[in-house]
Amino acid sequence: MGKGFFISKTVGILGIIAGVGALATIIALSVVYSQEKGKNNNQNEEQTTSKPPTTTPIPSNKPWDKYRLPKNLVPETYNVTLWPRLTPDPTTGLYTFLGSSVVDFECVEDTDLILIHSNKLNYTEFENQLARLMSVSSVEAPAIKSSWLQGVTQYLVLELDGTLKKGHKYRLYTEFIGELADDLGGFYRSEYMEDGEKRVMATTQMQPTDARKSFPCFDEPAMKAYFFITLIHDRGTTALSNGKDIETTEINHDGQDLLKTVFERTEKMSTYLLAFIVSDYDSIGNSIDGIRIFARRSAIAAGQGQYALNKTGPILKFFEQYYNATYPLPKSDQIAIPDFNAGAMENWGLITYRETALLYDEAFSSNSNKEKIATIIAHELAHMWFGNLVTLRWWNDLWLNEGFASYVEYLGANNAEPEWNVTDLIVLGDIHRVFAIDALASSHPLSSKEEDIQTPAQISELFDAISYSKGASVLRMLSDFLTEDVFQLGLRSYLSAFSFGNAVYTDLWYHLQKAADSSKLELPDTLDNIMNTWVLQMGFPVVTINTGTGSVSQQHFLLDPEAVVTTPSPFNYQWIIPIKWMMTGNMQNPLWLTSKSETSEAMKATQDQWVLANVNMVGYYRVNYDDDNWAKLLDVLQSNHQLIPRINRAQILDDAFNLARAKIISTVQALNTTKYLSNERDYIPWKAALNNLDFFYLMFDRSEVYGPILTICSFSRIHPNLRSTVYCNAIAAGGKKEWDFAWSQFIKNDSTAIESDKLRYALSCTKQPWLLNRYLEYTLDPDMIRKQDATATIVDIASNVVGQSLAWDFVRARWSYIFSQYGGGSFSFSNLVNGVTKRFSTEFELQQLKQFKADNSDVGFGSGTLALDQSIERTIANIKWVEENKENVLDWFTTEANAQ
Repeated sequence: MGKGFFISKTVGILGIIAGVGALATIIALSVVYSQEKGKNNNQNEEQTTSKPPTTTPIPSNKPWDKYRLPKNLVPETYNVTLWPRLTPDPTTGLYTFLGSSVVDFECVEDTDLILIHSNKLNYTEFENQLARLMSVSSVEAPAIKSSWLQGVTQYLVLELDGTLKKGHKYRLYTEFIGELADDLGGFYRSEYMEDGEKRVMATTQMQPTDARKSFPCFDEPAMKAYFFITLIHDRGTTALSNGKDIETTEINHDGQDLLKTVFERTEKMSTYLLAFIVSDYDSIGNSIDGIRIFARRSAIAAGQGQYALNKTGPILKFFEQYYNATYPLPKSDQIAIPDFNAGAMENWGLITYRETALLYDEAFSSNSNKEKIATIIAHELAHMWFGNLVTLRWWNDLWLNEGFASYVEYLGANNAEPEWNVTDLIVLGDIHRVFAIDALASSHPLSSKEEDIQTPAQISELFDAISYSKGASVLRMLSDFLTEDVFQLGLRSYLSAFSFGNAVYTDLWYHLQKAADSSKLELPDTLDNIMNTWVLQMGFPVVTINTGTGSVSQQHFLLDPEAVVTTPSPFNYQWIIPIKWMMTGNMQNPLWLTSKSETSEAMKATQDQWVLANVNMVGYYRVNYDDDNWAKLLDVLQSNHQLIPRINRAQILDDAFNLARAKIISTVQALNTTKYLSNERDYIPWKAALNNLDFFYLMFDRSEVYGPILTICSFSRIHPNLRSTVYCNAIAAGGKKEWDFAWSQFIKNDSTAIESDKLRYALSCTKQPWLLNRYLEYTLDPDMIRKQDATATIVDIASNVVGQSLAWDFVRARWSYIFSQYGGGSFSFSNLVNGVTKRFSTEFELQQLKQFKADNSDVGFGSGTLALDQSIERTIANIKWVEENKENVLDWFTTEANAQ
C-alpha cells in the first residue's frame, strides 16, 4: 500500500520509508514476531525484529540506567499508526499489534544519546539499528552508532556517531510490533460475549507508565506533545481515539479488506492521556454537545447508556461554569470496557470506564449504582481541565490531580442530581475511609520529594487512598476556609496561567494566595505555610477541647498510641487548624489553632451550654471533648438529635469509636453514642455507625462475643442493595445446588455488567468451604473470572468469616503467580492485601503476616507494599484492642440484649 498508510502526514517521511512497502514490512514483522514468540527459528534478513534482551540490572551511572529521562530532548509531535490484530496468529495463538511512529523533537542541549521509553515492543532493524534518525532543520543528523533495548529502565537506547545540536529539530522513525495481551495495560485486548459469540476489542490504559508499551515515546507527564493517530482495523469495526476522526477509507492488502481511520491532531498533551480503541461497539450521542456513549451493542440497545448520556452534558456545563473555561475539546466520548483494571480513566476526549461505572439498567441497577455512575463521570470530567489541560509535572504531585477530582466529583454529581445531597457523601466515601489509613504510623505524606519517586513501581504505589481521599479531604477544607468564591477565583487563575502546560502544587497555592489577598481574606499565616502542614507531613490531629477551661490542644492521632513513628516531620506533627464550631446550636466565629495548645475564652461553656467543633466536618481532624461536654452531646442526641447537623451526628459516632480504639475514651462510651439511633432517620449517621460496628464483627465473629452482638445488631447486616442481599442470603443458606445455579446465571449473563457484579459478590457468601475453595481457584482463570475482578473476588471471599482463612492461605500459596500475572502495579493490590488481612487480631496471624512479607521479599508486592506494612501495624493494634476490650464489649452487648 501507499506510504501514507503509516503516517497521517507524509511530509518529510518519504525519505524515511523510501523503497519500503510499509504494509508489507509490517506484515512481515508480524510473522517474525509470531515465530519468535513461538520459539521458532528466526531468519536473518536485512530488516529483522529485535528481541528485548534479558538483562540483570547492574548499578551504574549511565543515563540508560536511570529511570528519569534527561532533559536534553523535548518532543513536539508524534505521528503514530497502529494496526491491532483482533484474530490470533494461527501458529502461535497470539494476538499482536503492528505499528510505526515518527516523533519530531527539539534538542535543547547538545547530546550524542537518545533515550526514549519502550517496553515489550520488538523493532524492525534498519541497517542493523532499531530506528532511523533524520534532521528537520539545517544541520545534518548524526548516524546511529549502536542501539539496544534497556529492559529494566524501559528504554530504547540510541548512541550516536556525532552530536545533536542545541536549537535544532530532528525526527526519529521506528517500526515495531507488540503483543495485544489481556494484561489490562498499554494497548491490550478485552474479550466479551455478544449473541453467544466471543468478541475481541483492542483498547488502552496508559496511566501511569504504559504508553511505552504501545509505541516508543517520551513517557513522562511533562513531555507534552501533539499527536497524529491513525488506526488500521477490520471492516465492521469502529476506531476511536482522542481526536475526532477525519476520515475512514477502505484499503486492501493481499485480498484482506481493511479500514484506515485518520484522526485530527490532538491538543498538546501528556502520553498517559492517550487512548485508541477498535471495537464493533454501538453508540448513542448528542450531536449538539459532541457527547457520545459507546458500549456493547446489546447494552446500547437495552438503553444502558442513556443515563450517562443524560448526565454528561449537565456535568460538563457545570464544570465550564466552575472553572470559567469552555470545554477544551470538540468531542467527549465515553466508552464502557468489559476488562478494565481501574474504575475509569480520564483520557482526553475518550474516557474509558468499567462497564459497572458507566452503564445503568433500570431493571437491575440500584440507586447506589446510579450515584456511583454520576460521581465517577463527574470525577473524570473534572480532569478534562484539572489534570489534562493543566498537568502535574511529575507523579509525586499525583495527590493534587486525583485529590482535586475526588473532591469536585461530589459537586458535579450534586449538580446533576440535586435531590440526592451527594456532597455530604464525601464524609463517608473519603474522609472516614482515609482516616483509617492515615491514623497509622506507616502512613505517608500527600506530597513526596520528586527524587523519591522514580520507578514505575514507586509511581504505582502513589495510587492509594491517601492521594485520592486525603487529597480530596484537605482540598475541601481549603475551599471552606478560603470560601468557595475565593477558591474558584484562584483556581481559574491557575488554570489560565498553566493551560496546556505543567505545574506543581505550590503553583496552585500561589494563585490561591493571590485570590485571598485580592479578596482581603484574613488568614493566620501564608497559605503556603498553612497547607504545608497538611501536605508535607503524614497523619492528622485530634483536637481536644475542654469546655470547662477553654483549653484547645492538638496531638498526632494514632490508632495505636504505642506505635513508633519513624517518619520525621518538618513540623513536629503539629498543624495549623481551622476550627468551625457552634455553641448550643448557634454558629460562632471560626478559630485557628496555630500552636500545640491555646486557650479560648469563647469555648468555655456553662452548665446549660454545649460545644460542637468541626461543623459539617469540613476540617481534616478528629475532635475530643471533656467528659461533661461528651455527656451533654449524648443527651442532645437522645432528646433532640436534629439540633446537631446530620454530618456531625455521623462525626460524633465515628470520632467516638476511633478515639476509643486509640484509648482516648472508653469503648463503652463509644458504644453509648449508638443508643440514640432508634430515632435516627438519616442515612449518613446510620452508615457511620454500621461501618464502626463492622469492626466489632471482624474482631469477634470467631468468638463467644459474637452471639450478643448479633442479638443487638443483626439488622445492621442488611445491605442497602436489596438484590445483592437476597442473592447473598439465598446462597449462604443453600448448598451446591444453589451455588451452581447462581454460577450458571453469572457465566451466561453477557448483557448487564451490574447484575454480573451482584452475582459475583453473592457467590462469595456460601458457608461451604469446598465451594469457596473452588471459587478461589476460579479467580485465577480469566475464562471464569475477568482479570479486573480477580482481586475483588478474593477480598469478597475473605470478608466471609468461613472464607477468611481459605482466602489468606490461597493468597500466600499463590502470591508469586498472582503478582506476576495480575500486575503488581495494579491499584487493586493494596485493596487485596488490606482485604484479606482486615480480620487479623491474633498473634498467630501477625506472625503469618510477617512471614508472608519475608517469604515474598524477592517477588515483591507492587502497589501493595505500603498496604502490607499497614496491615502489620493494624494487626498489632487489633491484638491489643481485643485483649483490652473483649470483656467490656461482651458485658455491654449482653446487658443491652437482656434489656430488650
